[in-house]
Amino acid sequence: MSDRRNWAVLYLKGIAMGSADAVPGVSGGTIALIVGIYERLIAAVTAIDPSRIRRVLAGVRPANIPDARAAFHEIDGAFLVVLGAGIATAVITVLSAVNYLLTTQPVATYGFFFGLIAASAAVLLGDVELNTPRRKAAALSGFFVAFLASGYASTALESSLPVVFVAGAVAVSAMILPGVSGSLLLVVLGQYEYMSGTVSRAIDGVVAFALGNGFDALVETLPTVVAFLGGGVVGVFTIAHAVKYALARARAATLAFLVSLIVGALRAPVVEVSIRLAESGETWAAAAPRFALAAAVGAAAVLVLNRYSAAIEY
Repeated sequence: MSDRRNWAVLYLKGIAMGSADAVPGVSGGTIALIVGIYERLIAAVTAIDPSRIRRVLAGVRPANIPDARAAFHEIDGAFLVVLGAGIATAVITVLSAVNYLLTTQPVATYGFFFGLIAASAAVLLGDVELNTPRRKAAALSGFFVAFLASGYASTALESSLPVVFVAGAVAVSAMILPGVSGSLLLVVLGQYEYMSGTVSRAIDGVVAFALGNGFDALVETLPTVVAFLGGGVVGVFTIAHAVKYALARARAATLAFLVSLIVGALRAPVVEVSIRLAESGETWAAAAPRFALAAAVGAAAVLVLNRYSAAIEY
């Protein structure tokens, strides 16, 4: 296979990861496992350190170009750039579509998310062992943290820049971990709908600026986007490494915590729908069939994905 075709395939794998990352309940890390690039991704991310970053940036001077190329190669830079481009393409596209659906069909959209989350939890529970007090305590902690945060964050947390920064750190770091959905954590933190709307407005702002129609929308959304991405960078180099360390030291207890976090987060879509119903005056009795049907579709999507991934050897 030619290099050009290899990079094209990698870009498409990035699109698959980004599509999963943008939807609550599905993990981009799981997709990375399925398409066979997870170990390379982890190796590339953990190879990045301040020294290598400085060497790459020093390449702006002609005399430093050879060393900059060497540092870029050491962190598998071309792989990260192409994969990141695919992820970014999908995240922007999917979040824009989701923002439209949350505005026009909130009950069905959150029902779909509920099915994704529930099926993901059911699949992952098979890998959790609760045969020690430590693991049981970790599972209970994960459940209650997510359950309480799901209700509190949706109604109490504002979308200030510090909150968006923290949400970016948590969500982006989770995106590279199999079984943990970064977008799901955004739902738990009450920031998913806000960020999907911000991304959609930012894209509109870029288009308007390109057409010469001003840059007001771009200026309005830029601080939020920068705060989220800044948090994501911090998350990748701190939280992801911390979770990796925890998995190495106490894998079973950490998995119990992470999976229970997903179970507890099932409250989040229900809370969001309850808020929308209260605003519209509709009752749960009338909305339940739409919610349940969409949940069934979401659960089926995860089960099909899991069946496919189970047939692949990593």
